[in-house]
Amino acid sequence: MSTDSQLRRADEPLDVGEEMSYVYALGRVGEPALRDAVARLAGVDGRALRLVESAGLAAVVSSVPSGAFGEQGLRAQLEDMARLEVIARSHHAVVDAAFAGTTVLPMRLATVYLDDVRVAEMLTARRGRFLDLLARLDGHVELGMKVYADAGAVAPPEAEGEAEAVAESPGRAYLRRRRAQRRSAQDLHRAAAGAAEEAVRVAEGLSRARVVHRPQQGGLAPARGENIANEAYLVPTGEVGRFMAALGASADATPGVRVEVTGPWAPYSFATVTEEEQYGTEGGGER
Repeated sequence: MSTDSQLRRADEPLDVGEEMSYVYALGRVGEPALRDAVARLAGVDGRALRLVESAGLAAVVSSVPSGAFGEQGLRAQLEDMARLEVIARSHHAVVDAAFAGTTVLPMRLATVYLDDVRVAEMLTARRGRFLDLLARLDGHVELGMKVYADAGAVAPPEAEGEAEAVAESPGRAYLRRRRAQRRSAQDLHRAAAGAAEEAVRVAEGLSRARVVHRPQQGGLAPARGENIANEAYLVPTGEVGRFMAALGASADATPGVRVEVTGPWAPYSFATVTEEEQYGTEGGGER
């Protein structure tokens, strides 16, 4: 099948044919939450879920067509934003349902193997590493922290010497206003940076681990203002309330600066298995 034929509407069914194994998450064998998620949910494109078990570990898996999820087909799908959203929603729904009842290691989006035998080999080969990660993440969730500088929430600056500006030419008055606006923007960014430092100090005191993500821009930053900081924290379940309250209060006194806390989530930033640890290749790799 050609690459162009993979660029289809998000609601179109994918072609059938030879199939591969799409892996959503890993957990321990015998966990009721994994069996429940497999029984009541569907995976990408409504495909039935199943468990692949080996070496005391279980992977939540569904079959997907190799023409669409092999290297070329998957690349074409991921370039279609509507189709990417469909895959991502299905992937995260499965992970979140399993995580609601037990500790799991989320696999990265669109992690595929040639078949269930390769999935089982991956579980066996990395058993020690996976069990260590599961033990580390027991009783923890991920919380996100974002800091925004929102110039629209601050009163517009008055140009210095506004009284004298009445007698100035329009050009000089405009330049005076622009200088004042630049100073205001610089002050806001300094305040946001200070708020971010304080938020990090507070968050680190209530968490076990921290991951710094790239600030979101463009369509990835739907909130108002400029995203100054974008971080994730691994927080004990019992500290979630304190974490949210402390972070929420950290920027209340700074006009134009907003601190947002998101979650709790499955610990994607701390548990996502890397390519090397998968004993395979994510994103359409075939092993």
